[in-house]
Amino acid sequence: MKIASSSPILTVVSSSGSLDPKISGSSLGSRILPSTQRSSPSDNLLLRRTMSSNYLRHVESMSQLPSGAGKISQLNAVVLGESLASEENDLIFPSKEFSGQALVSSPQQYMEMHKRSVEDPAGFWSDIASEFYWKQKWGDQVFSENLDVRKGPIRIEWFKRGITNICYNCLDKNVEAGLGDKIAMYWEGNEIGVDASLTYSELLQQVCQLANYLKDIGVKKGDAVVIYLPMLMELPIAMLACARIGAVHSVVFAGFSADSLAQRIVDCKPKVILTCNAVKRGPKTINLKAIVDAALDQSSKDGVSVDVCLTYENSSATTRENTKWQNGRDVWWQDVIPKYPTSCEVEWVDAEDPLFLLYTSGSTGKPKGVLHTTGGYMIYTATTFEYAFDYKPTDVYWCTADCGWITGHSYVTYGPMLNGATVVVFEGAPNYPDSGRCWDIVDKYKISIFYTAPTLVRSLMRDDDKFVTRYSRKSLRVLGSVGEPINPSAWRWFFNVVGDSRCPISDTWWQTETGGFMITPLPGAWPQKPGSATFPFFGVQPVIVDEKGNEIEGECSGYLCVKGSWPGAFRTLFGDHERYETTYFKPFAGYYFSGDGCSRDKDGYYWLTGRVDDVINVSGHRIGTAEVESALVLHPQCAEAAVVGIDHEVCGLTMHKLLGYEAHLILYSRDKDGYYWLTGRVDDVINVSGHRIGTAEVESALVLHPQCAEAAVVGIDHEVKGQGIYAFVTLLEGVPYSEELRKSLVLMVRNQIGAFAAPDRIHWAPGLPKTRSGKIMRRILRKIASRQLEELGDISTLADPSVVDQLIALADV
Repeated sequence: MKIASSSPILTVVSSSGSLDPKISGSSLGSRILPSTQRSSPSDNLLLRRTMSSNYLRHVESMSQLPSGAGKISQLNAVVLGESLASEENDLIFPSKEFSGQALVSSPQQYMEMHKRSVEDPAGFWSDIASEFYWKQKWGDQVFSENLDVRKGPIRIEWFKRGITNICYNCLDKNVEAGLGDKIAMYWEGNEIGVDASLTYSELLQQVCQLANYLKDIGVKKGDAVVIYLPMLMELPIAMLACARIGAVHSVVFAGFSADSLAQRIVDCKPKVILTCNAVKRGPKTINLKAIVDAALDQSSKDGVSVDVCLTYENSSATTRENTKWQNGRDVWWQDVIPKYPTSCEVEWVDAEDPLFLLYTSGSTGKPKGVLHTTGGYMIYTATTFEYAFDYKPTDVYWCTADCGWITGHSYVTYGPMLNGATVVVFEGAPNYPDSGRCWDIVDKYKISIFYTAPTLVRSLMRDDDKFVTRYSRKSLRVLGSVGEPINPSAWRWFFNVVGDSRCPISDTWWQTETGGFMITPLPGAWPQKPGSATFPFFGVQPVIVDEKGNEIEGECSGYLCVKGSWPGAFRTLFGDHERYETTYFKPFAGYYFSGDGCSRDKDGYYWLTGRVDDVINVSGHRIGTAEVESALVLHPQCAEAAVVGIDHEVCGLTMHKLLGYEAHLILYSRDKDGYYWLTGRVDDVINVSGHRIGTAEVESALVLHPQCAEAAVVGIDHEVKGQGIYAFVTLLEGVPYSEELRKSLVLMVRNQIGAFAAPDRIHWAPGLPKTRSGKIMRRILRKIASRQLEELGDISTLADPSVVDQLIALADV
């Protein structure tokens, strides 16, 4: 399958017109020229963008606050390193020492930079892009966009006709800059003591060898390559090798079932699949090659054959002799790749040529192939990585995400290496052989930036703090959170225990579709509230809208949208641009619709609330959209259907059948100081007797209980209230189940939120069903709560499928 396809110095000028003396240098340019010094053919386009005349109106009351000073709106000021974050109303300020060396060191500097990024995006992003290598510079127009379906097809283009290569900028450019002997990648195996490393020069050589092999077997620019690998060094090597020759990689998380892998193979029709024979995850061996074999058999039956399966021998997991083999198709990686030259010519590509496909689940059951292109994604991931983590050349960075997800693309491989960073790649499980493994790795490699998921934080909170405190962790400088809203209790534990009350937390909100961070703290600039994503990144204009698409001001809750494009935005859904438009741009014309909900508190902070509910209440009957969709596609003339709810004057909500249409809403909030708080997906909002309650709120209240380690909340049918609250609760190790404790947990929620939010059911949970990347599978929890056990679906991607049986056994306890 073919998938179509000398640097300016930057300066920040303060509001008075004088140069800001606090600005520090940056490899990507943290100094921005005043917009009055440049003009662009994009000016006419900018006039068509809906811009607020009152720029960042929610944060102006805080814009002049010096770093580390003062109280705001009755909030307690806490300076990093000086006291513990313990109360809900703590406002956490960076220390003067941290801010003094930060890339963005004050609210004023942030506001100057953000203001220019939205008023002069062409100038702002072209200045940063000029720091990278381009074989040919882009055309006169830096970007072109249409985000309004009423005005024609949705279109986003950045740096079009600019010719570059992201692999060259990740590797060759760094080697040429004198970083060839710098460690690019530390690899930590599943077992303690099994490790390896590659310098930038060594990494470049191995990438070139694989790239030459791919070219030799006929892979060309625009061809798809499926990568089904665990977190070995060969995974980012494979991604970079594809990018070097212009091939389009599609990494599939090595935890998906054979059926899921086969679906993706059939959709993108790859020339080759890259895998390994097996992997060990903790004490468990997973035979990946057997899964690939089954997927290739299935895809062949569906009309798509793959001629080559390049297999890496992971001898720590299994042997060649124990690996099933198909002669003529299967090739051992170690037998062929080392024979190829260690240099490979770069395939120069247009900025708008595709870089990768990454499939996400869709409501119709068919995976959505999110397509990211090269130039804008390169600039955006590099810039977000540098500023959100306040990256310094001496940092050692570890993101615990798998490259099978977007976080592993943007913030394990591309973003860090575009900055010449040293990255840690970990094959194993974070609690193997015990819950101190993460901090052992931190001390071993002197990691200074640690980026992980709230689910992992909450999981480690469950165990004794000694698993953390027995390690030094003195190298840590910045912490980060990704994947879902982090509740304040987990935020404080992460801050106080892991970070010793001295490391700011970059609590990031973004999506597979956005390519990079959209709302995130900048560690040295803004004070933080535990659990809030604070403010938009440069170039991002988030808005909260109501059901009719009207922008809402002040303290509110609503649907999170973005107006105007940004360089990292995805360009389409592979092979289905209509679905791209109807999913993300038709729900609220003129905006990118995130699918998330958010609330903004009285201080202007944003909190994500959850995804749009996929259950519709019609005249008191709660009907799952999937049930109706399944019935529709039984019709012999119906190929596909998706169902959503619409207002109905009699029924309240009714079904809206629109082939190919799906809509997901995210609620968020913005407080009076302009901080964005991402609270979760709207489908995680429960309507209890007319009260809309975010599941994240109830979960946060539950984990405030001293004996609760983790909680997950779903909605269930209730004959009186419409919906009830069903809570799965994991207790601290050794705490017994009891009716007294159950009542105490309910009382905690009543006290924290109100009587209307009290859980109707507490379900004891020894563990929660999670993917190996740490994501809670709430779909499974909903089925258990509603006793629809025959509809649990595929649980093969869970880190521990036995958890499901445990939960079912405890259903009536």
